[in-house]
Amino acid sequence: MLGGFMSYFGGRRDPKMSSRDAIVTLRQQLQMVEKKEEYLQKKIEEELNKARANAVSNKAAATAALKRKKVTEQELERLQGTRFQLEMQVNTLESASFNSETMAAMKKATSALKDIHGSFDINKVDATMADIQEQTQLANEVSEAISSTAYTGVEVDEDELRQELADLEQEELDTRLAGADHVPVHHPAGKVTAKPAKVAELDDEEAQLKELQAALAM
Repeated sequence: MLGGFMSYFGGRRDPKMSSRDAIVTLRQQLQMVEKKEEYLQKKIEEELNKARANAVSNKAAATAALKRKKVTEQELERLQGTRFQLEMQVNTLESASFNSETMAAMKKATSALKDIHGSFDINKVDATMADIQEQTQLANEVSEAISSTAYTGVEVDEDELRQELADLEQEELDTRLAGADHVPVHHPAGKVTAKPAKVAELDDEEAQLKELQAALAM
């Protein structure tokens, strides 16, 4: 793993190593650095505890512990700088990989658009849209013509219509009255005489005529 890492950052790079493999390698190295940092941090705490324990009874031992602590702190500081550089490399590679994949997707989409628009002609598109608008307008006009009333364009005098209807009603009443028999039939008291069938029919028509007159008078 370390060899792969060194080959990546050294003069000899593996041309077949993908960005994904490089990111994996860097992250593995970061894990090793973090473990080393944990070890150094514990060593610093141990040396500090030794210095405290010998600060009164054994100053030479305490001083030696403090020196080892200082050396370890410097090593930890350098290691933290290395970790920062590794993290920057990971971020840069991830960003570059993302940009590369984005550009590849955009290039593929552009190629697809070219294939789709390859047979298009803007003049033909404009002509097609004009035809669509023309046919849509024609369809609307046809629909309006079909749904319009059959009496469109004919002037009608409403007062004249009402007068003509009244004349027809009066003519019908006159016809019915002319055919009715208004002569009453007299029968002696106490004697019930059956009406002839013709008279009974006329009386029925007269009753219907009166009902019609009453309805028209309302």
